Amino acid sequence: MNKAELIDQIAKDSGITKTQANDALEAFTGAVVSTLKKGDTVTLVGFGTFSVSQRAARNGRNPQTGETIKIKASKVAKFKPGKDFKDKIAGVKAKK
Repeated sequence: MNKAELIDQIAKDSGITKTQANDALEAFTGAVVSTLKKGDTVTLVGFGTFSVSQRAARNGRNPQTGETIKIKASKVAKFKPGKDFKDKIAGVKAKK
């Protein structure tokens, strides 16, 4: 599913226009990015947690030449799915 298909699905499921769905999706992604930029996490109970992890500097290898190269330290975004999310993907029914 690409972004346009996701917007179509959101609009259809929620009964709003595609423009409104696009605005909502942009607002959501913008809020997640700005929160992660500040170093905070975004937790959606039952869905998952978005966070930032620090990746240490390390040595790598150029696959074409075999030459050793230095890879700089960087920040990477991570997503850890919640239990409900994992259960739905695996087809497990929730206990009542």
